[in-house]
Amino acid sequence: MSYAGDLTPHEAWKLLEDEPGALLVDVRTEAEWRYVGIPDASSLGKKAELIEWVSYPAMARNDDFLAQLQATGVQPGQPIVFLCRSGQRSIGAAQVATAAGLGPAYNILEGFEGATDEHGHRGWQGWKGAGLPWHQG
Repeated sequence: MSYAGDLTPHEAWKLLEDEPGALLVDVRTEAEWRYVGIPDASSLGKKAELIEWVSYPAMARNDDFLAQLQATGVQPGQPIVFLCRSGQRSIGAAQVATAAGLGPAYNILEGFEGATDEHGHRGWQGWKGAGLPWHQG
């Protein structure tokens, strides 16, 4: 594995709670942040850094991703927890961070909303489904 590993949403929350320097990075698109919601770590004295992995609507890779991540002030050795919609884009982000010497970098399994159910709806898995704090973007 070319990143530190995968965490469930509750494990990610616990890491954010226990590690004062741990950083939460939401790599979804601006449209997702605006219309689906944003994880809320304010009760931990933290906020989610919003850095697109790909840009909507073209879904083209954000060539400035690493520079934008570094602009948050993250330092080597500082844990980074990456979140996307369903836990796939965040793997790429964790791999890039690790290759750049940042992290340990983790992927949140199931992402913010998880997979679709039998009716095509999301939100029953992931950060939202786990009942973790979030707010409308």
